[in-house]
Amino acid sequence: MPEQIDTRLLGREVTFGVSGPWLAYWLVIMRLVVGWWLLHAGLDKFASWPFDASWFIGGAAAGTSIGPFVTLFSDGILLSFTNVMIPLGQTLIGLGLILGALTRLAAFFGAFLMLFFYFINGETGGWSHGLVTGDLLGLLLFAMIATLGAGRVLGVDAYLARTAFVRDHPKLRYLIG
Repeated sequence: MPEQIDTRLLGREVTFGVSGPWLAYWLVIMRLVVGWWLLHAGLDKFASWPFDASWFIGGAAAGTSIGPFVTLFSDGILLSFTNVMIPLGQTLIGLGLILGALTRLAAFFGAFLMLFFYFINGETGGWSHGLVTGDLLGLLLFAMIATLGAGRVLGVDAYLARTAFVRDHPKLRYLIG
């Protein structure tokens, strides 16, 4: 169990101590729970295939601030692409977090999805009880996982970070951790 987390944040090396194993265990628990959340969401969409995102990106998103960008994907080949990428992305993000493999990359894409969900769900009525929603909390969880280098605690990324390949290609550290 590492006693210190070494990571990079916004181009700066950041190191902080882990006081006892509890923070490390907490990171693993958060990574596993959030990973299961996305893995389950992706597998559920595959289980009830075909998945159709048109109601969300063509319907719900139409009147929102990000609607002009999102509705570009509401028909044709871009809708077909979206219908595959949403469940595949959720499944891969979930697996990445559970295994602690390419954790920072997985968390980035998880936060990316949550950003869309936050604005589309919020602007279509989700903010009627306030701006803090489950989508915002999901976004913050992904940010926490990426920031704290959660994949380096009992994850594949801990192994990858020690390989000569990653040491020789330091930019790969942006993907793992």
